[in-house]
Amino acid sequence: MFALVFCAIARGGDVVPSWAYPINPPARGAPAIDGVKVLHVPGSKVSLTQAELVDFFSAPDWFPDTHGALPVIVSRGNAPRVFACGFCHLPTGQGRPENASLAGLPPDYIARQVADFKSGARRSAYHGAFLPTDLMIRVSVNASVEEVGAAAQFFAAQTLSPRVKIIERARVPLTRVEGSVYVAEPGARQEPLDGRILELAPDIRRHERHDDHLLYIAYVPIGSVARGKSLAAGGTSAAHVGCVSCHGENLLGAGLAPPIAGRSPSYLLRQLLAMKTGARAGAAAALMTTLVASMTLEDMVAAAAYAASLPGNAGTP
Repeated sequence: MFALVFCAIARGGDVVPSWAYPINPPARGAPAIDGVKVLHVPGSKVSLTQAELVDFFSAPDWFPDTHGALPVIVSRGNAPRVFACGFCHLPTGQGRPENASLAGLPPDYIARQVADFKSGARRSAYHGAFLPTDLMIRVSVNASVEEVGAAAQFFAAQTLSPRVKIIERARVPLTRVEGSVYVAEPGARQEPLDGRILELAPDIRRHERHDDHLLYIAYVPIGSVARGKSLAAGGTSAAHVGCVSCHGENLLGAGLAPPIAGRSPSYLLRQLLAMKTGARAGAAAALMTTLVASMTLEDMVAAAAYAASLPGNAGTP
């Protein structure tokens, strides 16, 4: 049975929920990596081996006909210190629950976030190591301005595909963590959601193969989408200024305020927590820091659920 666990962090006494940061269990020895057997994902004619799928300097590109030429920094990176951006964020920036969806974000916004990672202004709110953020910090320290600019321009020109289906539930499947994401355990056993966002991969094989057509499932508390809609409009005391005032109508972005509609609710929640705790303190986060100061965890869960439930720039999930 899942126990709702919170981990306290020192900054201001804020409390960060451990469940928002799926961390893989300790590995039991180094697994053998198959470099011969070819693997596939639905709808793709591309064949890749497991060895190719774990190469940080080669972004698994299952659908090369859906985009133009990838910048080298996106497809290959710059070994040995700068991983291929497309390895984690996927070739067209679709992202996964453990990291950002970069597709369609303003290029200047992307570049600013990398600079904040590099300067230390942007970190994880989690009290311990969180691999996705730690890897991003490593890349930001070693990537050149030109490389960041090339990646930012490319990802900004991409369209965000439907990434997540939001489902309101009181009880959810029992899960484990695999590949930095939640996966449902076999069988029909369930447990209370208890105020969480539980975003999981319905097909762990496609997740592990970096399939950018995989649609994730996120269970959210009953009533959270409606509560989040009210927050977005500025209709509760917890949000003096509604999300739409900066992020635009339907949260599709306005100016340098990024589009947040249709993006991972787990990722959005972690960003709200980072801003509330001061772990994300760059210039672009200054206004958000003020707004989230009075938000409860319930408010943040609701806001993330509502934003993720909206259609992104590719249409309704």
